[in-house]
Amino acid sequence: MKSLVIAEKPSVARDIARVIGAGQKGNGFLEGREYVVTWALGHLVTLADPEEYDKKYMKWEMSTLPMMPEKMKLVVIRQTSKQYQAVKTQLFRKDIGDIIIATDAGREGELVARWILEKSGCHKPIRRLWISSVTDKAIREGFQNLRDGREYQNLYRAAEARAEADWLVGMNGTRALTCRYNAQLSCGRVQTPTLAMIAKREEEIKNFKPQEYYGAVLQCGDVQWTWKDSANGSYRSFRRDKMEKILSDTYTGILEVTFVNRKEKKSFAPGLYDLTTLQREANQRYGFSAKETLNIMQRLYENHKVLTYPRTDSRYIGRDVVPTIKERLKACGTGPYKKLAGALLNKPLQTNSSFVDDKKVSDHHAIIPTEQFVQLDHMTNEERKIYDMVVRRFLSVLYPPFLYEQVTMEGKAAGHTFTASGKVIRSAGWKEVYEGSYEENEEETEESIPKDQKLPVIREGEHLRIEKASLTSGKTKPPARFTEATLLAAMENPVKYMTTRDAQAAKTLGETGGLGTVATRADIIEKLFHSFLMEKKGNEIHITSKAKQLLELVPEDLKKPELTADWERKLSDISRGKMRQETFLEEIRGYTCEIVDEIKTGDGTFRHENITNKVCPRCGKHLLAVNGKNSKMLVCQDRECGYRETVSRTTNARCPKCHKRMEMILKGKEETFVCACGYKEKLSAFQARREKEGAGVNKRDVQKYLKQQQKEAREPVNNAFAQALAGIKLE
Repeated sequence: MKSLVIAEKPSVARDIARVIGAGQKGNGFLEGREYVVTWALGHLVTLADPEEYDKKYMKWEMSTLPMMPEKMKLVVIRQTSKQYQAVKTQLFRKDIGDIIIATDAGREGELVARWILEKSGCHKPIRRLWISSVTDKAIREGFQNLRDGREYQNLYRAAEARAEADWLVGMNGTRALTCRYNAQLSCGRVQTPTLAMIAKREEEIKNFKPQEYYGAVLQCGDVQWTWKDSANGSYRSFRRDKMEKILSDTYTGILEVTFVNRKEKKSFAPGLYDLTTLQREANQRYGFSAKETLNIMQRLYENHKVLTYPRTDSRYIGRDVVPTIKERLKACGTGPYKKLAGALLNKPLQTNSSFVDDKKVSDHHAIIPTEQFVQLDHMTNEERKIYDMVVRRFLSVLYPPFLYEQVTMEGKAAGHTFTASGKVIRSAGWKEVYEGSYEENEEETEESIPKDQKLPVIREGEHLRIEKASLTSGKTKPPARFTEATLLAAMENPVKYMTTRDAQAAKTLGETGGLGTVATRADIIEKLFHSFLMEKKGNEIHITSKAKQLLELVPEDLKKPELTADWERKLSDISRGKMRQETFLEEIRGYTCEIVDEIKTGDGTFRHENITNKVCPRCGKHLLAVNGKNSKMLVCQDRECGYRETVSRTTNARCPKCHKRMEMILKGKEETFVCACGYKEKLSAFQARREKEGAGVNKRDVQKYLKQQQKEAREPVNNAFAQALAGIKLE
């Protein structure tokens, strides 16, 4: 008998098949002597839409709510039904004795495979392949240590409970809001609290009143001394008259050094990456959206096989990974990393609990390089950037700490306290990996904290002549608007946005990773953009009028992160066998009835503030002007019509006058580039100008040229002449 292996994607299936010797191609499967390998395409099966339960749900009406199916139905996703049939055929082959689930090792991956088995009615024994990377070595070891599928039954129950709960709350809440207010409105336990966080930040910005503050600095030789309030340690005051008096007291006086402290300090490298931290830093450094970073990571994991599983929420590796570190260093020690990795390979490795901790590894360890040899020239520019971030972080944790001497000095001038600080580097340590380019992502502070400076040798009791005294000033700043990077951080740790001070809920949110999961946050953010509840202005995220009104209309509970904390705690209990799936879903059904009743009896109103004079060509209703993530659109206000057209989109083309990014207007006979400065240019004129400037080469042409150069470099010099000489026989 053979075993049927179900992978989540074709690329992973091909890798597994190659390693286990299943090379014979079939219709949607690969076969060998012991194994048959088939694959899903993500989810092939999903929960049925409401109309599958009863024809009355085909029409969106308040009278049909809440929708409470006795048993949830599974349906095959129409777009991928052909592959489902191919998998089903293999499941019921007489020579297939058991099933090996090889989908992603996590809650959602478990659901992908189990729903296929459930829908097809297959009850053959199950084994589980649980691996964090798809290198040949990891696959071989995984197949040597296959686990009993029954160990993951509770994980499946938790995954199914999550899916059904989201269906009940999301479907009923969205239909109730849409029917009640006759507008395309949606809600959910993750997207609604996320919107509420952005709205709260915008309210804080709106209500913020800036205040002017003042400070004082003295110049004594090459050292700058900053005034410090001896009462509270602050470096600023809101009273200008107080600071002016200090300046008049100290002007051209003497400063006595009263305290000098020299302390040897060390700092360790920042932790390894989990997905959210990587997405956040990639957005700050390169402007990549969360979705873009995830897609790039997925390619580096699946296609190049040079990084481990991306959808992880852990920043640690287990002790079992430590013996493989040297092999990973050899694999990634090429190009710009050769010298850095080589320095580590030539001596015993030093590991510590700052990045090795079995207790802090959940389903998957942190994102690190695999043992697969890397070919940097096969990567795109974007892939190189993300790979570089991961490799340098991996190398940095293996390097010794950054050692420095921190010097802090205090002095008195006319009875007032002043301070100065400096840093003397003893050993670059892990900062050597970043070659001077590492930037600390510290939050801005409004305090005029003295910056480190190069200090001469100064001793206590010295008297320094004050050469200059200056008044400094600034204004308090409002909280910064969210970017994708800071929104991801807030979703990961939403505790400060909780309305209650429930310590248990805060603890649960911390343990379960906040709103959404590492795998879903990018999609949630994209969904909020595509449903026109958020829009981007530059790099900043703003909520729309539609979102503000929606938050006034949705039930209060749905806006709170506490709801997710409660759900995740219970889902975690289900996965550990401490709670029954049925008990949780019974609670969700009761909660769904409550929110539908609340929406039905709500007295709010919804008004389209973005309505235009343009009419929908399908249904004749007025169109709404909306801002997509990178485009401006007109969409029909009628949900059932669904008409939308793109008016313009933001491009990477730069204005030749002011060098800002231009918009492309799509109306008219020919597309036109338009800049905020007033510059306009037809597409044909733009292309002609770019060609004249020598910028008419696309990425594909560049890649083709580079490959040709590499091919020529491998061939012998003067190839034709060499061949002619090769035929000559010399006596």
